[in-house]
Amino acid sequence: MSGIAELSAIDLAAAIAAGQVGAVEATQTYLDAIEKREPRIDAFNEVLAERAMDTARSIDTRRQNARPLGPLGGVPVAVKDNLCTTDGKTTCSSRILADFQAPYTATAVQKLEDAGAVILGKTNLDEFAMGSSTENSGFKVTRNPWDTDRVPGGSSGGSAACVAAGEAAAALGSDTGGSIRQPAAFCGVVGFKPTYGRVSRLGLVAYGSSLDQIGPLTVDVPDAALLTGVIAGHDPGDSTSVAKDVPDYLGQLETPIENLRIGLPVEFYSNALEAEINAAIHKAADIYKAAGATILDVSLPHSRIDCDAHGNLSSYAVACYYIVAMAEASSNLARYDGVHYGHRTAEKVDDIIDLYSRSRAEGFGQEVKRRIMLGTYTLSSGYYDAYYNKALKVRRLIKNDFDKAFEQCDVLLCPVGPTTAFKIGEKTDDPLTMYLADIYTISVNLAGLPALALPAGLSESNLPIGMQLIGPVFSEDRILRAARMYEKASDITRFRSEMARA
Repeated sequence: MSGIAELSAIDLAAAIAAGQVGAVEATQTYLDAIEKREPRIDAFNEVLAERAMDTARSIDTRRQNARPLGPLGGVPVAVKDNLCTTDGKTTCSSRILADFQAPYTATAVQKLEDAGAVILGKTNLDEFAMGSSTENSGFKVTRNPWDTDRVPGGSSGGSAACVAAGEAAAALGSDTGGSIRQPAAFCGVVGFKPTYGRVSRLGLVAYGSSLDQIGPLTVDVPDAALLTGVIAGHDPGDSTSVAKDVPDYLGQLETPIENLRIGLPVEFYSNALEAEINAAIHKAADIYKAAGATILDVSLPHSRIDCDAHGNLSSYAVACYYIVAMAEASSNLARYDGVHYGHRTAEKVDDIIDLYSRSRAEGFGQEVKRRIMLGTYTLSSGYYDAYYNKALKVRRLIKNDFDKAFEQCDVLLCPVGPTTAFKIGEKTDDPLTMYLADIYTISVNLAGLPALALPAGLSESNLPIGMQLIGPVFSEDRILRAARMYEKASDITRFRSEMARA
């Protein structure tokens, strides 16, 4: 079958199940695309070609023997390199874990494989998922398939870029403060962050334990529904995983939501937002209105974004997030000491403290070191109450704002980021400016809510513009259906970069 890479994951799985295309043929198509496009993109840290072909051959054998293949039977999928897999390395794009071989496979990845997916390899990320551009990787800089002079977003930039470049049918990422949704917006794909606790975090290398969540990056909303349904569900191995039934996301997807109420957070539409993005979001609101939805203004006062006369941005949510996230990062990354596993210095050391210091200094990058130091400071004696405890109180206020907004509406419609994809190197010298790339996404993680990013158009520079739908906890089905309504009502479906079409 020609045009394998043009098929969605759902259509490809159906074609393989029907015998119209073989899993080996599909896998080889994507491996060929990786070989052709990787020199320009650098989305993968490791390509597991031999294992992928072995899996594909087993899928074809199952089909020939009339055995069920699973909902993702034969579909080539990529996995962010902070998800543990027993095959290949799990590096978190950090030199401190450059040779780490995980002893088990993450639950979400195992569920993909149990559903018949073919794992192509591990994708690049900002080191330990700390970044918004995938420039903080310890190994390489991933580039945006729409414009290779620009970033793909972060931290799941490798996962978003490989889907946008046609190097994988879908991918898994992780989202601590927007790390699925922001790269999805920059690369013109769909990215879904489920409710905290909806997907097991077992095997996800921890950054911010109360914020992290695994989710899919796909070419369209139906594929996002399919993958979310596969990876969702309770896991007794993860104490934060919620024992709650998983709806049939895909089965309900094509049923429009009657009397849908969409809220526009007034605090998000300010001079902090690029005019083209503002126009695209409001055009999306008009499309929803034409489809029968009610559009109304709502308020999220503690997520307010201020922009002064000099263009400097500020937000309670940003301050709150970076205190909580860095405190948790400081705690989680304390385990990398050069003794238990990971990089150990080859230099002669004086004592155990010197061993720890040298190993961590050599293994961690600058951004990770910055966050560890800031997190340790906020947790230190004399500052814990002033910073960390105060941030937890603000986090509660942010959650309360969302709860109040959802009394008036079913979903929120807002931007994903204040700009389209920026140029490589543009923000690396100013960490605060980089942190503000997440001003529209981080409050979702603080509140533990589900949110989905999907394409809303193209800028005059031919760069993708993303929009974000946010819902109450465990409203994944509602968000997916609302997103599908827009996808069908608009002419924006399955964005494909010129690279992916080549």
